[in-house]
Amino acid sequence: MTAPPLYEAPRAEAPPEPRTPERPGDPRWARPGLLLLLAVTAVLYLWDLGASGYANSFYSAAVQAGSESWKAFFFGSSDAANSITVDKPPAALWPMGLSVRLFGLGAWQILVPQALMGVATVGVLYAAVRRRFGAGAGLLAGAVLAVTPVAALMFRFNNPDALLCLLMVCAIACVLRALEDARTKWLVLAGLCFGFAFLVKTLQAWLILPPLALVYLLCAPTTVRRRIGQTLLAGLALVVSAGWWVAIVELWPASSRPYIGGSQNNSFLELTFGYNGLGRINGNETGSVGGGGGPGGGAGGGWGETGITRLFSSDMGGQISWLLPAAFVLLIAGLAVLWRARRATDALAAQQRNAFWVWGGALLMTFATFSFMSGIFHQYYNIALAPYIAALVGMGAALLWQRRHARPAVSATVATAVLALTVAATAVWSYVLLDRSATWLPWLRWTVLVGGLFAAVTLAVFGRGTAGAGRRLAVGAAGLGLATSLAGPVAYTLNTVTTPHTGSIITAGPSVSGGMGGPGGMRPPGGQGGPPGMRGGPGGTSKGQLGNAQPGGQQGGGFRPGTPPGVGKNQQAGPGAMGGGERGGMRGGGGMGGLLNGAQVSAEVKAKLLADADEYTWVAASIGSQNAASYQLATEKPVMAVGGFNGSDPSPTLKRFQQYVKEGKIHYFLGGSMGGPGGNSGTSSKITSWVAKNYAKVTVGSTTLYDLTSPKG
Repeated sequence: MTAPPLYEAPRAEAPPEPRTPERPGDPRWARPGLLLLLAVTAVLYLWDLGASGYANSFYSAAVQAGSESWKAFFFGSSDAANSITVDKPPAALWPMGLSVRLFGLGAWQILVPQALMGVATVGVLYAAVRRRFGAGAGLLAGAVLAVTPVAALMFRFNNPDALLCLLMVCAIACVLRALEDARTKWLVLAGLCFGFAFLVKTLQAWLILPPLALVYLLCAPTTVRRRIGQTLLAGLALVVSAGWWVAIVELWPASSRPYIGGSQNNSFLELTFGYNGLGRINGNETGSVGGGGGPGGGAGGGWGETGITRLFSSDMGGQISWLLPAAFVLLIAGLAVLWRARRATDALAAQQRNAFWVWGGALLMTFATFSFMSGIFHQYYNIALAPYIAALVGMGAALLWQRRHARPAVSATVATAVLALTVAATAVWSYVLLDRSATWLPWLRWTVLVGGLFAAVTLAVFGRGTAGAGRRLAVGAAGLGLATSLAGPVAYTLNTVTTPHTGSIITAGPSVSGGMGGPGGMRPPGGQGGPPGMRGGPGGTSKGQLGNAQPGGQQGGGFRPGTPPGVGKNQQAGPGAMGGGERGGMRGGGGMGGLLNGAQVSAEVKAKLLADADEYTWVAASIGSQNAASYQLATEKPVMAVGGFNGSDPSPTLKRFQQYVKEGKIHYFLGGSMGGPGGNSGTSSKITSWVAKNYAKVTVGSTTLYDLTSPKG
């Protein structure tokens, strides 16, 4: 047995894992709670997803085109022959296009990537909130986002807003990480998120850049000089990640790429700063179907009244505003509680305050822009607000709940009172929103009101209880308050996920009194108002609601389960699609049916278009992208969208169209397909007149075609 050495050198121990004060230990239920939240969100967003068919056929047709042609994939072309692009950059189409390339064309293949983006957004939001406020706050924020009606709507639809929402949450999460210790990599990652988001929906992606940059410049824990340098480096990352595609498009010879849809000069920069940029703010969108010019200077023209109450109106309120008052209250309360926090002595409180500044700045900037913009504004745009509201509710509720035992006692009393006030205000506002659909679940609004007010009073009286009956009453009141606060949005969301949605303008939840197309609601610009109770406004259709109904209950541009999407067996042509056969739509260029909804394609018309289809570059041409999309999805062959989405883009010119016809590249022209302003004037009108004058008409059922291989005489 050997004696121990007189001296033993100390062993080199691994340094302890860095533990920032923003990462408190999680309780045991945190991970199971997260997994349950993500699982429920996935079920919610994937449930009966195929019922909406191709959803917005405008984007579905571009996805189909991208699955057939890598060139169309890169540019975001409406058809595989690359006549014109959609009126947005193509990044949102790429995940769906890859899915279709891998698994074939179908509703699920197009929509599942959107639903998975929703689950990912909930997960990233949870992580960002939990890091500074704990697992309970993260779960609450994620749950609020998951059941926000407009979020459930858009994460089950194929518009670009789903990917934009995910990237905005990722960008904010990166900025918050950068604010912890001023690491450059996190700010650069945020710049990359913003840059890629630009390729999803152009300048809307940069709406929250000013408040985030300002917070970093003022609050990052490093020198002012380094903050400025990091911000400039992040800006460079943004420009590179957004600019590479823009540079390629602008430098590519216009003669060998598709026309840039939505522009008047075949320029993506013009589209960015015009139709998709300043035009959305001032309402002067060249080639648009409405917007701007509202009476008295305080309205958004065809897109509804502007002002501070806009997002609380009948059209918008049920989509997003359920917890919007609560978010404002909790933002103010959170900043008040954390105002004096010092980074040197209370790093966690300082990071929490920064989080309120970041999420609150994003909310206020987006809320102000949406409230006062005069251009095109649809209800579903409000998904941009959903993660900001959810984060503030989760953070604010958790902070005040923790502070209800703070010292001095007056601070605890104020925190409890603010929590009670928030619950009461939410209950009252939920009652107002539910009352707008008075015949839909009439018991729910009274349950929410009575239960919420009871929870608020109980919370105010017993909220500071720490043991025994007092604590149980406090926890019970908090649970009841949470349940009543979420009851309205949950009901709206369940209605949304069990209702198919098709067309260009869609809304979540049931129809509302005074809403778009409803009693006293806004009339579609340039057309007739929808019938009372029509949900979703012009172009939006849903199960059990009035819309552009077709014989047998079919919806214009919709989808009947059990029938291949885009093809209605023995169906009549959809609204605005075919002259002589419109039902429930609008003839000529004055209506919105063909512009926003597309058409139903009968089996006979499909067979006609597919006959000798391989001999032509385009099996048909149609005014407006929605009509063209319907026939392209039915045949899976290129259909030229003359004039782009609105029918108002000068593409192709009459001369170019005549050349295509002379070369035998287009087989048919779809008659009566004027759905937008382009059907009345400009290039589209000239092409329509020339075709009708010079080519033979072919009638298939109620559908009118012009055979461009058979001149008159």
